[in-house]
Amino acid sequence: MVGLKPPEVPPTAVVKFFSAGTAACIADLCTFPLDTAKVRLQIQGEVRIPRGANAVEYRGVLGTLSTMVRTEGPRSLYSGLVAGLQRQMSFASIRIGLYDSVKQLYTPKGAESTGLLARLLAGCTTGAVAVTCAQPTDVVKVRFQALGALPESNRRYSGTVDAYRTIAREEGVRGLWRGTLPNIARNAIINCGELVTYDLIKDTLLRAQLMTGEGGTGDTPPRPIPLPKSLTPILPLDNVPCHFVAAFGAGFCATLVASPVDVVKTRYMNAGPGQYRNVPSCLLALLLHDGIAGLYKGFVPSFLRLGSWNVVMFISYEQLQRVAALPRSTPP
Repeated sequence: MVGLKPPEVPPTAVVKFFSAGTAACIADLCTFPLDTAKVRLQIQGEVRIPRGANAVEYRGVLGTLSTMVRTEGPRSLYSGLVAGLQRQMSFASIRIGLYDSVKQLYTPKGAESTGLLARLLAGCTTGAVAVTCAQPTDVVKVRFQALGALPESNRRYSGTVDAYRTIAREEGVRGLWRGTLPNIARNAIINCGELVTYDLIKDTLLRAQLMTGEGGTGDTPPRPIPLPKSLTPILPLDNVPCHFVAAFGAGFCATLVASPVDVVKTRYMNAGPGQYRNVPSCLLALLLHDGIAGLYKGFVPSFLRLGSWNVVMFISYEQLQRVAALPRSTPP
């Protein structure tokens, strides 16, 4: 399957904006249990979570998922999904949907192609803006995903709206933006490890014509037609297999570089008032309690989640843009 063909007219910024948000929601629906497992593994061992005789201990991705289903029911795997979808519609729309537009702003006029620096700057810019706008939804999502790790009497929120209200009332408006700085750092890193990597891998595959998507009738594959490097190949090269390989590579790179920041961000967002003075104190407490290995807690579910999320999201994103272009490309 190669999916829809690339449109002759490039999609507008508005189409990319809404396509990115929708694709991210589709990816969240498919991978949310892995994200919840990642959060549970990351907060395991926090001082404020009592460990009595009946305390639940999570072991590995499948172990965490099965333990949650057994002790809390299947619905616990999607705890915080509403806030997660709210987050993606505001967050992914900005950081992914506006990436190409911002990239062009950083590209010098007359340049034949976009350089690495322009891509990195664009990834950092859209990531920072997206976090600033969507931080409250991220805080609520993490809090809900962590609820099952607490005793029933300590669970603080009855629903998504109640969570927003309670956090604002008890912790002030600043509570809704708790962990903004580590989240900006995380998403600047993830954007560079994810969007820029996807951009570079896809561009390399297209220029090298490694993913032709054309199955020959014999044993010898069809010989690709050489194109000038100044031209971006279109037609069957820009297809679903190409997007899959680029997205998988982007997911691994993003997980590798962002996992330490992600662990600190999750713990700081889930912390109660006064538990940590600031982000460095949260990092110090983590290192003292768990050592360097603590920075990569939940790495496997992080990669499974981020890798699969990237594959679903980027494939959906590319196809949604082409679906939106169909009415314009269909002859009257």
